[in-house]
Amino acid sequence: MSLKQLLKEAALKGVTEARARIFGHVLNPTGQRSPHKILRKKLIGEQVAQWYPDDICKDDPMLIARSEKERLEKLQMLKRRGKGPPKKGQGKRAIKRSK
Repeated sequence: MSLKQLLKEAALKGVTEARARIFGHVLNPTGQRSPHKILRKKLIGEQVAQWYPDDICKDDPMLIARSEKERLEKLQMLKRRGKGPPKKGQGKRAIKRSK
């Protein structure tokens, strides 16, 4: 092996080590199997549930009542314009069936 080849390999090894240190990569020159890939994955289950705050929509009855009130108001507005849902037995399928 020539001196030039030896220096090239040493420089390449130093660069890869520095790159791994800077970017937080795990250096694996031998290519052996490592659990690092599994450990890098996002947490699942209890850890994730603990991280996020509780959902306020489920806990607050006033919020639920307000959203239901808004839904009913929207339905009334649609009915006044004639765009509301049809009465039972008056829809498209019933009209097709009666022809």
